[in-house]
This record gives sequence, structure tokens and C-alpha cells, in this order.
Amino acid sequence: MRVYYNEWEDYPARWLRNLFPDADVDDRSICDVGEDDVTCYDRVHLFAGIGGWELALELAGWGSDPVWTGSCPCQPFSQCGKKGGTSDERHLWPEMFRLIEAGHPAVIFGEQVAGKRGLEWFDGVRADLESIGYACGMAVLPAACVGAPHKRDRIFWVADLNWVADAAWAARERSIGRSDSGVDHGVTSTSHWSDFGPYKCRDGKVRRVGSGVQPLAARVPGDLDQLSAYGNAIVPQVAAVFVKSYMEASHEAV
Repeated sequence: MRVYYNEWEDYPARWLRNLFPDADVDDRSICDVGEDDVTCYDRVHLFAGIGGWELALELAGWGSDPVWTGSCPCQPFSQCGKKGGTSDERHLWPEMFRLIEAGHPAVIFGEQVAGKRGLEWFDGVRADLESIGYACGMAVLPAACVGAPHKRDRIFWVADLNWVADAAWAARERSIGRSDSGVDHGVTSTSHWSDFGPYKCRDGKVRRVGSGVQPLAARVPGDLDQLSAYGNAIVPQVAAVFVKSYMEASHEAV
């Protein structure tokens, strides 16, 4: 299986090369990636960060089936950003769509910030993908749904090229991302945070951290790149729930 990662930030790109020595890591801007650069791969991760989507696929039991993923930059649509939206130069969905249109992968997973601006962003994504034959589904899921000690609402979405039955797809979309209490999604994620306890930080706020974890400090050399990489990453356990739900819904709808 040939795997491709595109990540233009130096620190995460080096992280990816250490984690996945057999994969191809391309540290160019996605704007410089040509269509022929990606269409020869079985698995393509755009805006790859530190490889969260690859871990999510592994946790969900995806196997070796071809798939693309991409978490487009959230800054133009985040409540904490400049709120530039589609006029922001960091709005790079058009570049991702350009590569999708050339490669036509069977399945694509993605993620984006939630909220009004994130949902408006997804409306455009859905319209673009449906225009070239994909059916799309999404769910807004918080990190807390897998036991994490924070909320972190995110849009998780999937596009399927081979789904043609509209009525069945509607039922399938409703089932994707369900996180009802007591439902076993096949991803053992709550134990990861089970030993997290309160830690009073110097700013007076109380945060939950793991036993024996030394919190990172802002402005300390060596920590900033790591903080940035973690901050931009998806929560793989949440993405795995979404992927697992899609897989189960796909099987039931066949």
C-alpha cells in the first residue's frame, strides 16, 4: 500500500517521517502539489499534521482499503481567528478539491471547526463534491464524546463516490457519528483519559492532565512547535468513532 502525506510545516513533517518511514512525506504547500503527484497512491493524507487520521483509521479497523483524508486549515472559520472566511488566503479547500477532482478517490474523510462559519464552509464543500458525483454526510462531535476532558466540537465529514441510492444514503447519514450513551462503537477510547485529574495552572484555571504528565510551557524553546502541532491535530479517537460509524452504516445499507 502506497501512502502519501502532505504537510508543509517543518516540525510536523519531520514528525511524520519519523512515524511513517515507509510513506512519502511531501512538505510543499498544497498549492504546489500537482494532480499527478497524488493519483498514484492508495492512501492520501492532505494537511496531514502529525498523522491523526492514520491513527483514526487504524483504531476504526479500516484496513488497507484506499481512502483520502484532509483537515483543511480552520483559522479562517474559527471563532478565535480573524474570521476572514473564504476570502482568507488560508482557505485552501479549493486546492484540496482540485486534487480530489483529479484523483476521484472512492472515500474521503475530513474535519473542520464547528459553529456557524464551519457549517457554512461545509455547505460549500458538499456542493463542490456533489457536483462531481459524491454523496456526503457529516456529524458534529465533541472530544468529550469519547471521554476527553474538554469539549472541542468539530465537524467530521465523509464523501462517498459510489453511493447512488439517495433514500438509503439519508438513513446512512443519520446513523453516522451517533454517540448515544451505552453504544459500543468498537473504539476503546475512554480509558485513555481515565486517570486524568485536576491541575491548577499558574493562570488560576484548573485543567485536567494525565498522571505524571509535565505540562508544556508557552515560550519555552522546543515547546512552541510541539504545542502548535498538538493544537492543530484532530482527536483521533473521535475521528475513529466517525469512521467506525460510517463503516457500520455502509455495511447495513448494502
